[in-house]
Amino acid sequence: MDQPAPIPPRPRLRDRLTVPVLASGGILMAVMQTVVVPLLPDLPRLTGASAATVSWTVTATLLSGAVLTPVLGRAGDMYGKRRVLTAALALMTVGSVMCALSSDIGVLIAARALQGAAASVVPLSISILRDELPPERRGSAVALMSSTVGIGAALGLPLAALVVQYADWHTMFWLTSALGALGVAATWWAVRESPLREPGRFDVAGALGLAAGLVCLLLGVSQGGTWGWGSTRVLALFLAAVVVLVLWCRQQLRAARPLVDLRLVTRPRVGLSHVAALLTGFAFYANSLVTAQLVQAPKATGYGLGLSIVATGLCLLPGGVTMLLFSPLSARISARRGPRITLALGAAVIACGYALRIADSRDLWMIILGASVVATGTTLAYSALPTLILRAVPAAQTASANGVNVLMRTIGQAVSSAAVAAVLVHHSSPLGGVPVPTLHGYLLAFALAGTVALAACAAALSIPGDGPARGTRRDRGAARGTRDEALEGA
Repeated sequence: MDQPAPIPPRPRLRDRLTVPVLASGGILMAVMQTVVVPLLPDLPRLTGASAATVSWTVTATLLSGAVLTPVLGRAGDMYGKRRVLTAALALMTVGSVMCALSSDIGVLIAARALQGAAASVVPLSISILRDELPPERRGSAVALMSSTVGIGAALGLPLAALVVQYADWHTMFWLTSALGALGVAATWWAVRESPLREPGRFDVAGALGLAAGLVCLLLGVSQGGTWGWGSTRVLALFLAAVVVLVLWCRQQLRAARPLVDLRLVTRPRVGLSHVAALLTGFAFYANSLVTAQLVQAPKATGYGLGLSIVATGLCLLPGGVTMLLFSPLSARISARRGPRITLALGAAVIACGYALRIADSRDLWMIILGASVVATGTTLAYSALPTLILRAVPAAQTASANGVNVLMRTIGQAVSSAAVAAVLVHHSSPLGGVPVPTLHGYLLAFALAGTVALAACAAALSIPGDGPARGTRRDRGAARGTRDEALEGA
């Protein structure tokens, strides 16, 4: 008599929750970065600081995130991805508690710098997904993880605006503190530590050199509009960035265990993916910047809708929902055609979205439609980028390589912010004695972002064929063997 086929055991609850917990961490990170935006107009009054000083609550997060993302990615590869991920979420939560307890601008800036550590959440989580998930589940999970940045940003703005409008502003940070503490506990409980390790000592000199170079570069980019692009301070920062980063590259090439493997970066499949990430970051960020300003512009401009910050956040919300819905599609396209095609398609869709914005930026429904199309293209592009990196680098370097890729997106966003601001300032007209960007200025910003998106499409198509990379199967076998050994040792 035939024996009934054994029923495979159901996966543990913790294993089933790994992807949702990691995705919630990515969304929370993006929410944390966004919640301060509705506060910026009121922070000078609430803290007694100048508007220029208050702007550092955003700049500090940008700088610390850019510096810490590749550093924490490398630390994750060496000392354990779950351990470093939990530490990053904990720093983010501590920063939120500090914001909730104080109204001193110095404390707020320091707290926001701590929260910048959370920028490493997405690359670390993607690396964990590569180590822990079977290939058939990996693509959709990585696509979802990549989309959490846009989803969290779309949720954070209206949430923060509602809290700021109807409650004390400290309440918002108490809420994010509670969510952060929950995220730390859930990550420690649901996510297994990967047994994969990159041996060697941590490259402290490389980390300090990269930090110094990036701070000079991004500080000059972010403050150029305020200090003047031809000012001594900005030019000195750019010169210092070039000198420091050149010396850093020489040090990295000589180091036995470098922070960033520059020889790996020079491979076309990796280097061109980083270039595409920079260009896509530029194109994507202009959408959020310009849309928020456009719909809040006074009706007296002839094109503005005069919406409140809450209504503005709700206008951006459909884009976040779109990113959530289209992330599975990105995984399917990558599985069938390869992530290179998905990235190129996403960049092309972003350009189409900006074409819609140029065609009509007066009607609210067209503004929302154009912004949602850009968000759709961003989902496709951002979901494909980590998959390209995962296929092109050894398993033991996935967190650091994805950290560099996220860093390139951050640089692209910083340059986008500066470029869009320069365009809008140059194309302004007085309204009630206050300079206000003209509609022509907004359309030029859309055209600039669309052109950069087409350049990202060209960079994506230039990436060599992205079939399974040589060594990927070997890496997978090594990962499985190492994991089995770790389980047997336990």
